[in-house]
Amino acid sequence: MSDPRLDPNKLMEQAREWTGRMQQIQEQLKQRTVDATVGGGMVRAVVNGQLEVVKIEIDPQAVDARDVEMLQDLLVAAINQASKRAREMAQEEIQKVTGLPMGSMPGVVGR
Repeated sequence: MSDPRLDPNKLMEQAREWTGRMQQIQEQLKQRTVDATVGGGMVRAVVNGQLEVVKIEIDPQAVDARDVEMLQDLLVAAINQASKRAREMAQEEIQKVTGLPMGSMPGVVGR
């Protein structure tokens, strides 16, 4: 007697369903954003759930031609923090739907 969970038709149906849910999650994540502010509010980076930087805000006081390096460091820090938050958000959403840890799914956001 064969195991009904190993029915090729059912497995294909489940794979299609899972793929469809993952595509929906990816689209939803593209619309959701997280942000990070550094330097006491001098620089803010906004990143979506697809890890795309969608906005950078720089306080004019942070722009000093004599200290460009500080501004560069603030930008890197803000983008890195916002990207980390976006990866965490994506992982939470994917885990809600699949019940699987993101590390076990190649090709998803943040991998």
